[in-house]
Amino acid sequence: MTRIAAPRVRGGPMPSTLSHDDMTHVELTWIEKKIEYWTRFGREAHEQILDRRRRVVSFRPNTVFAFVRWAANDFGTIISRIDIVRAIEPGELYQTLPFVRPGGEILLKIEGWPKVEDVLRHIDAIEALGIEADAVSPDHWRHVHNRMAAGHQPRAYTLDQHRAFLLRRRMEL
Repeated sequence: MTRIAAPRVRGGPMPSTLSHDDMTHVELTWIEKKIEYWTRFGREAHEQILDRRRRVVSFRPNTVFAFVRWAANDFGTIISRIDIVRAIEPGELYQTLPFVRPGGEILLKIEGWPKVEDVLRHIDAIEALGIEADAVSPDHWRHVHNRMAAGHQPRAYTLDQHRAFLLRRRMEL
């Protein structure tokens, strides 16, 4: 993990210069069937529209969000990736990620559309239990990352696990 100054963003204002400078800023782009960068979950604290295809969403510290990137050219898909990230506190160490300023704690990083779809289905299953995906234990997202990286199916997140996580978090406060 590194602590560095936010890099410049080409082609638009620097998200880190927005008035919410203690937040994590994510630049989203949507050019149908070419570049599709979007968030799957996470409570946005602020949104800035840059133009009709780009916007910057901002997350408060300790907010967990999923950032999906898909892009293609004339020959097919060139990137498909999902990252589940925890927005950092000011001064906290972080990992860098393209289009995320300054960066965050990466809880899950998966590449390749079939695996990305598996993660999206996993998120759907959690939400089907009535649990908001951004409220899930960060340890569970690490578990999903590690199991998938090893070529195994991750275990399902359960209501009992979630209750235990909430109790543990309450005890830490």
